[in-house]
Amino acid sequence: MSSSRAVLDTASAAPPRSGPDGSAAPDVSDAVGSSGPSGSSAPSGAADRRRWLALAVVMTAAFMDLVDVTIVNIAIPSIERDLGASFGAIQWITAGYALAFAAGLITGGRLGDIYGRKRLFLIGITGFTIASALCGFAAGPEMLVASRLLQGAMAALMVPQVLAIIHVTFPAHERGKVFGMFGAIVGLGAVSGPLLGALLTQWNLLGLEWRPIFLINLPVGVAGVVLGRKFIVESRAPKALRLDLVGVVLVTTALLMLIYPLTRGRELGWPLWGHLCMAGSLVVLTGFVAYERRKTRRDGSPLVELSLFRVKSFAAGIAVQLTFGVALGIFFLVWTLYMQIGLGWSPLRAGLTGVPFSVAVSVAAGLSVQKLVPRFGRKVLQAGTLTMVAGLLLYIGEAERYGPGIHSWQMAPPLIVMGLGMGLIVAPLTDAVLSGVPREHSGSASGLINTTQQMGNALGLGLVSVVFFGVVDDRLAAGGAGAPGVAGVTGAVSGTGAAFAAGFQHALWWVVAVLAVIFVVMFALPSRPDRSAEAH
Repeated sequence: MSSSRAVLDTASAAPPRSGPDGSAAPDVSDAVGSSGPSGSSAPSGAADRRRWLALAVVMTAAFMDLVDVTIVNIAIPSIERDLGASFGAIQWITAGYALAFAAGLITGGRLGDIYGRKRLFLIGITGFTIASALCGFAAGPEMLVASRLLQGAMAALMVPQVLAIIHVTFPAHERGKVFGMFGAIVGLGAVSGPLLGALLTQWNLLGLEWRPIFLINLPVGVAGVVLGRKFIVESRAPKALRLDLVGVVLVTTALLMLIYPLTRGRELGWPLWGHLCMAGSLVVLTGFVAYERRKTRRDGSPLVELSLFRVKSFAAGIAVQLTFGVALGIFFLVWTLYMQIGLGWSPLRAGLTGVPFSVAVSVAAGLSVQKLVPRFGRKVLQAGTLTMVAGLLLYIGEAERYGPGIHSWQMAPPLIVMGLGMGLIVAPLTDAVLSGVPREHSGSASGLINTTQQMGNALGLGLVSVVFFGVVDDRLAAGGAGAPGVAGVTGAVSGTGAAFAAGFQHALWWVVAVLAVIFVVMFALPSRPDRSAEAH
């Protein structure tokens, strides 16, 4: 979901030991009432308000992370001018966050299971807020790069706890409403980053130029810490677990070896070492799985609960999540490049163009889990896939018909159709993946969900070089205009509209093909959400 020149230059818990004040903290069951799998009993009024306020806190944190992934790219030209940042520093400012985030998600989720999800969430959001302040007050590019790495690492502690806290706080019969809200947040976050970044940079508040894109996190983060301490109920795995340090090293190494070359491959010219790293990541990952099996047999405290993959809903959902991440990774990047470079639109205009998409995702997500999935099951997700395909085909037709002269309002119909389709997928998919997961493993499961999504996005970004830039470069070369260089694409807006339109259409056909694969993979999902683990 990256944007601007930068991308080119480039989820039964035991009672906790104590609460924040040292007194005995309430059990998760106090927050959800006495309802069991059937959800027959409603929680008390005070407990009900407490858990919904806790939900608002964790949702806000999730939104803050989603926005932070993309908001920086809009401000890259201003950062470059103000700090005198080199090309390499600019790449690390954008890619460093994603790398630290992806590498730490699995570990962050497991730490929540071991030491408490509330505790890890509070540590994560506190660190994220401090890192945001360091970014906003950075005196030079080196400080900004280091602060972005810290920010990504803290997000990796915070984000897995969001789905884990939801999973242990809300009984099965209420999660439809909750995951509908979560899907709406995803929809808003998808386009809010570029729009907010454009507004804050353009307004130049107090002469701070790009710095408010980080400083805006400070009041939100402080409020999240204060309200999180008050309203989130602690939960952790019922049996004592130990952190699997060898597993941490292996999985972090494997993820970095895979995601770093995919993230920076194009601007580095796809060097040989990048291909070797990606191939080597599979070897390290295989060794990690073998070690985790042995660790499970030895002391029952692995980093990743491989038994989760024996839960049909989880295993199938993870496969869908990975493939869907590929589709989104391709679409959001080429869509942004098409508007801002091919069409020469300002970041603000491009951000406003995405508003109908965001609204459609939010509306469909709110309806899907609560109203549609209980009646139609996985058919809702498959209908969402077909709806997204219809929107993509409409977009391809619009881009071909209007070419470089296309207007924002002409993009609205396909974006609305696509948004409705995505909304029918994102919320039910999260619910489907977690529905059969025992509560004690919710942190580990959430870390796996988020990591899989990041891997899918990285794979999608890597494919952009082939499915988009290959066509653009060929068209520009055939037209006598040199292919855009890594750092100089933004200076080649004039005369590139037709080439970018052709590349955009070609990339969308690839997204259609990936969605066709997703439609087939979805048959592996249970016809209805699996609640078999709810009693455990």
